[in-house]
Amino acid sequence: MDSNIVWHTHEVDRSFREQQQGHRSCVLWFTGLSGSGKSTIANEVEKQIAYAGNRTYTLDGDNVRHGLNKGLTFSDEDRIENIRRVSEVAKLMCDAGCIVFTAFISPFNEEREKAKQLLGDDYIEVFIDTPLEVCESRDPKGLYKKARSGEIKNFTGISSDFEAPENAQIHIKTDGKSVSECAELVINHLRNNQILK
Repeated sequence: MDSNIVWHTHEVDRSFREQQQGHRSCVLWFTGLSGSGKSTIANEVEKQIAYAGNRTYTLDGDNVRHGLNKGLTFSDEDRIENIRRVSEVAKLMCDAGCIVFTAFISPFNEEREKAKQLLGDDYIEVFIDTPLEVCESRDPKGLYKKARSGEIKNFTGISSDFEAPENAQIHIKTDGKSVSECAELVINHLRNNQILK
């Protein structure tokens, strides 16, 4: 770090923003295979708590790659950089007083651990645990089909590993559950930890 770069502390800080908004901020880190339901469940949770007056924002994997992380590939190295950047943005948005949702495959334990170290107690890991065969049968973007045919390299679950979280604060086995039931499990965790308004 350049010694000429100094962190500035501002009078309007996180505690002020949280008090003003009437709720705590945190980062809900959704992880799981492509097609597992990460974005769908995160969207449902966000909709319900935002409509109830909580300040929220979702950092979605595909959306972030349209701008901030445009140009990064799906190599292991670039996946790690993708998550590093997202972690830093999530930290800033948490400081801004938001309940932040991240919906990223984030397949490696090491990268999720780095995010957890950066975010500390604000990090809430949400493992959307959907069997590969279910994700592949959904294949909403046709990516599994392309991966199986060799058109997509380094595809998680097919030609690249997914390291399942072992100690996620919220572990949702989606088989047999509706989106609203999955969302309720996340919302209950937020309620039980006095995060929501």
